[in-house]
Amino acid sequence: MAIPSVQSYPMPTAEDLPANRVSWTPDPARAAFLIHDMQQYFMDCFEPGQSPAAELTEHIRLLANRCRELGVPVIYSAQPGAQTPEQRRLLQDFWGSGIGPDPREQQIIAELEPGDNDIRLTKWRYSAFQKTDLADQLKAMGRDQLIIVGIYAHIGCLMTACEAFMRDIEAFMVSDALADFSREKHDLALKYAAERCAVTLTTEQLLAQWAKETSETVNLGQAEAGAVSNAAAGIAETAAADGRSDGPEAAGAPDPYAFALSALRQQVAGLLRERPDAIGDEDNLPEYWGLDSIRIMTLAERWRSLGASVTFAELAEEPTLLAWSRLLASRTVTFVPNGDYYDAAARGER
Repeated sequence: MAIPSVQSYPMPTAEDLPANRVSWTPDPARAAFLIHDMQQYFMDCFEPGQSPAAELTEHIRLLANRCRELGVPVIYSAQPGAQTPEQRRLLQDFWGSGIGPDPREQQIIAELEPGDNDIRLTKWRYSAFQKTDLADQLKAMGRDQLIIVGIYAHIGCLMTACEAFMRDIEAFMVSDALADFSREKHDLALKYAAERCAVTLTTEQLLAQWAKETSETVNLGQAEAGAVSNAAAGIAETAAADGRSDGPEAAGAPDPYAFALSALRQQVAGLLRERPDAIGDEDNLPEYWGLDSIRIMTLAERWRSLGASVTFAELAEEPTLLAWSRLLASRTVTFVPNGDYYDAAARGER
C-alpha cells in the first residue's frame, strides 16, 4: 500500500502554535538535532516546490547549519530499503513493504545531504529510539534534549518525542520544519506534543533564542524592531510630503502603504543597516547585500502580521524589492490608490 500523495497546505506560523504546557528552553550545550526520515521515498509524496515541502527543506537546512556552527550534534534517521516482512512485522500490516531496493528512494534528499561529522541512524520503527542506540549515543554525548524535525509529524516525529519524554529527555518539535499528510494531522501532532510531551516552536523562534543565548551581534528582535521603526519613518515622511495621515494602525487596520516599494526599501535597509537609497529595486538581496534567510523569515513573519499571506519560500524564490512589492500587492486585500505615484515620488521621479 503506497503512501498517499500530499496536497499542498500552508505551514503553521507562530500564531498557529498551541500553548505549551512546559517552558523548556533549547540549549546548544544540551541539545541534539534529529533530522527524521528525510528520505526521497517519503518526500516523493509532496508537491515539489510547494508548501509545506519547500519550507520544510529550507528550514531544516538552516537549522542543521546553525547546529553545526554551535557544536550541536546533527543526527539523521533513515529507514533501510527492501526490508523483509519479518523485519517490518506490524509495519507491514499498516504500510506494506515500505522503501524498495532502489538506492534513490533510500537516500536522504540532496538538499539535506549529511556532513562528514553528522551521525547516521538506521531506523526500524516509528520511534527513532526503538531498535537503535539513539538513547546510548545521547547519553554518551551528554545530551538530554532532542530537537526533532522532518516527516511525518504525527507518526515517527511525534512517537520519537513521546519516547524522549519517557526517557527523561526534553523534546522540542519545530513546527515549520515538520510536514505531514495534511495540515490537520500536522496540527494534531503539535497539539498533542505541546500538551503531553514536548515544546513546540518555530524555526525563527529557535534561531532567535540561540542568537540571544550566544550573544551574537545579530539579534532578530532588535533587527525587526529597527526595520519596523525605519519603515514607519519612511512611510511617515512620504505621507507628510503628500498630505495624508501617518497613523494607519490607529484604526486597527493594516497599513495600506506598508507594502509600497518605498516602505519595503526602508524595512530591508533597517535590517541591513544600509542607506535605503543604496538598495536597487532589482538587486538580488542575498547576493548583493547579504540578506540571509533568518532576516527573510523575519520579514515574512512581519508581513503576515500585517495581513499579507506570503511564505518564506515565496520571498526566497525571487529576492528583490520589486518582486516582493508585486507579490505583497497580490496577497493583500487592501487596494492602495496611486501606489505607483508614491513609489515614483520616493525615487524622485516626479
